[in-house]
Amino acid sequence: MTVTDLTTTAWLRELKSDPDPSTALVCFPPGGGSITAYRALARGFSSGTTVFGVQYPGRLDRLGDEPVPVLTELADQAAADLLAWPKSVRLAIFGHSMGATVAYEAARRVEAAGREVAHLFVSGRPAPAFAETRLLHAGPDEGLIADLERLSNDPASVQILREEPSLAELVLPALRSDYRAVETYRHEPGEPLRTAITALISSEDPTTTPAQAEEWRAYSAAGFDLATFPGGHFYLDLPENLSAIVALITRTLAGPVPGRSN
Repeated sequence: MTVTDLTTTAWLRELKSDPDPSTALVCFPPGGGSITAYRALARGFSSGTTVFGVQYPGRLDRLGDEPVPVLTELADQAAADLLAWPKSVRLAIFGHSMGATVAYEAARRVEAAGREVAHLFVSGRPAPAFAETRLLHAGPDEGLIADLERLSNDPASVQILREEPSLAELVLPALRSDYRAVETYRHEPGEPLRTAITALISSEDPTTTPAQAEEWRAYSAAGFDLATFPGGHFYLDLPENLSAIVALITRTLAGPVPGRSN
């Protein structure tokens, strides 16, 4: 595989290039996020791995594109572009928060089309059978902003959405759409994935308990592993965690399949 085999599209954006990669790692952002969520992580990978991010509509250079409020439709679009890549591409998939569920659904579609996924990494999100009971997407802006503060590493940084209405007008439509996608998603049961899954959680994440992360085990027929990092929901943004996360992904992709499911 060469980097020229990997097509950049409206949905797939290159974050870290490699002239002759052995693996393409595709990262799905959290709700309200964009490919910028993975720029720091992408820089941590050495030669052999090229990193792409999925750019959802309604943000950054896709601000003029209507947000997609249905999680499975996000997966449909991303998977379609991934399936257009040559079969020689060794594909690994990573997703955080909402992105973990979208990544899982995209992996289902890739496998259903007869393609292999080298590994699925799911971060900061309960297993797919978990159903959200909140309906923040149907409520006022204040509820969305308050939830961002609850999850943020620096709640004060979210205050600007209250102070700058023009910024809120740009940010909140995509955020509301993503909350709707998460809160209305219901898992359709099916066969477990043929690829192994690694779940990543953090020690102080209010959204995902170790028991909930462990439930991802049932979604793989190839093996499962669980890794815990310090921090809150957005532990990925903490510089002190980046090298350990990159090392985990690199080691997993280079090594044997995690502990086999019984």
